[in-house]
Amino acid sequence: MKKNSTFVAIVIVMSFVVGFVIWQFILGNPSNFADPLTREKPLKDSILGLMYVGGFLVPVLLGLSLMVFSFIGERFLSLSKAKGKKDLTELLPQIEKLLNEGNLDAVTKLCNEQKGTVANIIRAGISRFKEVQNNPTMSAEQKTDEVKKTLEEVTMLETPLLEANLVILSTIASISTMVGLLGTVLGMIRSFRALGEGGAGASATALSVGISEALWNTALGIGGAIIAIVFYNFFTNKVDKFTYLIDEASLNLLETIKIRFLGRTSA
Repeated sequence: MKKNSTFVAIVIVMSFVVGFVIWQFILGNPSNFADPLTREKPLKDSILGLMYVGGFLVPVLLGLSLMVFSFIGERFLSLSKAKGKKDLTELLPQIEKLLNEGNLDAVTKLCNEQKGTVANIIRAGISRFKEVQNNPTMSAEQKTDEVKKTLEEVTMLETPLLEANLVILSTIASISTMVGLLGTVLGMIRSFRALGEGGAGASATALSVGISEALWNTALGIGGAIIAIVFYNFFTNKVDKFTYLIDEASLNLLETIKIRFLGRTSA
């Protein structure tokens, strides 16, 4: 968890730094403006210039968007690693077949080759069962309870790794929308202030800057929020499927141990 906290901190800092660099040197490139020194009047059809005059909240929104893409990439890599080498829908039937044959060593070997969350949990359960299997001081029920306890403990360690950083995506979705709305309000304030100061003859540039600030902040805020929400739901669904497969694999292992190795039947 400490490693993940360090990663999160680095992503947050770097995202805002890169967001500011993009805003200042790419969007704010003097070639995008009719007045390169003031950079207040974008060239006609210069989208980058229009985005730049959106104001100081634009780099914040860019930073939030970069954070979204960073954590999306991290989640894809982490869940791919958690899945292991083979598809779990293919792995679990193989494990079940070997368990029914009583070949625990083959299951352990398969889990070592597979790696990933489910394989780690199954391997830990089998390892614990081998430790207590021939213990004459323990009853069959106690041996089963030991395996169950091990499975639960390892599951509790592995599951948070599947859910890591998902709360950050949901938080960014909310923050991005709020920051975008704040930018919209500030942009409209600037526009109305220009109207108040200039009346009917208000500067077209002043009005366009305020409106641009409002619209681009809205667009960036809502766009970042949409992406974060979509992928938050996507990853949440994948974690739910992982959790189901973990429960199924653990239950199959316990039932096989009870019936095949300890000669007990389910109540």
